[in-house]
Amino acid sequence: MKNSGGKRHQFLEGDEDNSNESVLIHIVPENKSRWNHIEDLDAFFSRVYYYHQQHGFLCMMLQESFELLQFAFIVGFSSFLLKCVNYKVLFRDDPNFTNTSKITLSDVMDGPAECVASFTVTMWTCILVSLFCWILRLVSVIYHFFQYSEIRSFYQSALQIDDKDLDNLTWHEVQQRLRKAQQEFQMCIHKVELTELDIYHRILRFKNYLVAMVNKNVLPLKFKIPIFGETVFLTRGLKYNMEFLLFWGPWAPFDNSWHLREDYKNANRRRELAKDLSKVIGYIGVLNLLLAPLVLLWQLLYAFFSYAEIVKREPGSLGTRRWSIYGRLYLRHFNELDHELQARLSRAYRPATRYLSGFSSNMVAIFARNFAFLAGAILAVLVLLTVYDEDVITVEHVLTLITILGAVVAGCRVLIPEENVVWCPESLMETVLTQVHYLPAEWKDKAHTNEVRAGVAKLFQYKAVYLLEELISPVVTPFILYFGLRPRAQEIVDFLRQFTVDVVGVGDVCSFAQLDLHKHGQAQWHASLTSDGRCSFHESLPTGENHLEEAEGGKIELSLIHFALTNPEWRPPEAAEEFLTALRSLIQNELTVNPLVQQSVLSQSRGIPSLIQSLARSYSVGHPSGDPQSLRPKNFSVIGRGIARREGPLGSRVGTENSYIGGMSANELSHSDSTLDGLALSEPVAANMALSTLLLRDLQSQHRRNPQNIRNVVPGVMPEIRESPHEDNLANPDEVAAVLSAAVKNLSTGSRTVNMK
Repeated sequence: MKNSGGKRHQFLEGDEDNSNESVLIHIVPENKSRWNHIEDLDAFFSRVYYYHQQHGFLCMMLQESFELLQFAFIVGFSSFLLKCVNYKVLFRDDPNFTNTSKITLSDVMDGPAECVASFTVTMWTCILVSLFCWILRLVSVIYHFFQYSEIRSFYQSALQIDDKDLDNLTWHEVQQRLRKAQQEFQMCIHKVELTELDIYHRILRFKNYLVAMVNKNVLPLKFKIPIFGETVFLTRGLKYNMEFLLFWGPWAPFDNSWHLREDYKNANRRRELAKDLSKVIGYIGVLNLLLAPLVLLWQLLYAFFSYAEIVKREPGSLGTRRWSIYGRLYLRHFNELDHELQARLSRAYRPATRYLSGFSSNMVAIFARNFAFLAGAILAVLVLLTVYDEDVITVEHVLTLITILGAVVAGCRVLIPEENVVWCPESLMETVLTQVHYLPAEWKDKAHTNEVRAGVAKLFQYKAVYLLEELISPVVTPFILYFGLRPRAQEIVDFLRQFTVDVVGVGDVCSFAQLDLHKHGQAQWHASLTSDGRCSFHESLPTGENHLEEAEGGKIELSLIHFALTNPEWRPPEAAEEFLTALRSLIQNELTVNPLVQQSVLSQSRGIPSLIQSLARSYSVGHPSGDPQSLRPKNFSVIGRGIARREGPLGSRVGTENSYIGGMSANELSHSDSTLDGLALSEPVAANMALSTLLLRDLQSQHRRNPQNIRNVVPGVMPEIRESPHEDNLANPDEVAAVLSAAVKNLSTGSRTVNMK
């Protein structure tokens, strides 16, 4: 028996006849064998990520337990209200209680035996179905208990992280420990080391397919409705059905979570597979139609218990906005985790709200002001009378009238524009673009039009619209599946075959998620970055002949930039590295050489030091030396290539006290200007992405107007944006967008001014 380097090797020798033969058996130490060769790494890494984002084992189990209790409460309480309350007595419609001065609870509520006896067959059917669903959820909670107990052990033993430390660690730091654990425990036996891209692939495998399908318009999500025009419809129920059909259902094209069925890789079977998939979609559509009444009933009950109190307390809450489910898929980068997406959309919340609120109809505003005046006057009188004598509120329907009038006043206020706000649609649109990164090219210089407003509203919808869509989803979803998704079965089969690649140690992934500029990049996003032979990556990029394989809207380019910034240790392929270097060199060169850009940046530094001074110092704006090495910032901590270290768990505080990243609700953001200003481009990744987005979009527009326009790229070191030491001075997002836009416009025009002494 030998023990060397933590591994044991046992030699078993036979008798004298076989003394020359020996067998080498590798025995994994007990403390490591538990994590060696994990079969389903997709599910394991997803649970590791979810565990981090949900703040540990106790928080997760409490949340799931209360959701289970909430389900039982809604079913039980609804049954009680429907069958166990004597409403005739409650409303004094019963002659026996007409003259009674006081009604007790025992008079209103029926006894248990009488209550149960009143249940109809339909009622018992609903209760039994609900009980079956509750048992399934209970089994799921128990299963999750054991699953996440294992994840907790993995965090403690393999990653050396306790639950109490989770909120102090970003996902990036957890991911680095996860990569080190792979070298020690060999969770994946096909590769010695896992890259950041491998881990993202496993967590976001199916999410990347969905993002690609939305980008290539494969899924039927846009519909033309008379009067309303083109409408986007995607709800949680419809999304769940699509994921079930395409990814993890028993008849899905995937054998398991990491392997596409071999038949789907065979072009000769495409028609047969499309026919089979079409049948399955049809059956699921019919099943959805049969279950629609029960699902609709549940949606109504859940919405009522969730929103009734909120609407009563804040009638205007349904007039706030939220990013739609479609918008979250359309605006999502390839290989972008949930907390990274949430951080971007949270930063874009206020400028998007201000942009859409600027489109106010004068006629609607006139009606709103007058209705608000009338309703407010009546409401004021009723409130004064109630204050004078509380018996007024006992008068029939007075309380109801007060509630309705309050809701009318709150609703009218939403339709009345603010008086002291100057509306600059182009500036606000650029502010939104610096965070969401993806907006149609044809929207450029048209932010003031109703067409663009309608397009933004599809991505950033009212909460009331979201709630209405969720309520009608059980009725609409079956028809979308049967008449919308089913006819596209052939297109879906072809998409899965054409855009699936097998990656060693990872399995089958969407080829777009590989961030391959040669295969899926758009030439018009690169041509303006070429120089006289110095950027060899351009020679291998697509020329537009096979545009069907190109991702729309610069999705690959911007996703590549974002992933490289958030994962600074990742080493991209050669073509991608040259593209990133060329882009950063161009930004650095213009910020350090072009006096017009320097003036536009530095002139605003007094008002917004958190961003501008950081950018100026990081790029050494105005540095007299032409030596590229002198452009490196000194005497401060540089984190990779500008990684957003404070992008921690959703809703958690990581870093400085003024830095809230991630899961803030729309209501919190709309009432927290200082917090949002802290989010607005004060992070290194956000600032770098904002510059890159505006520059690439402007160069792309320039290339579309004049494809022969070739710019010179000055090679140089890759600049690193650093964190400003003065985090308390927060940036105003509108001013930031104006400065960045001015800088980029100077870049795109190629204007240069000689500095005369």
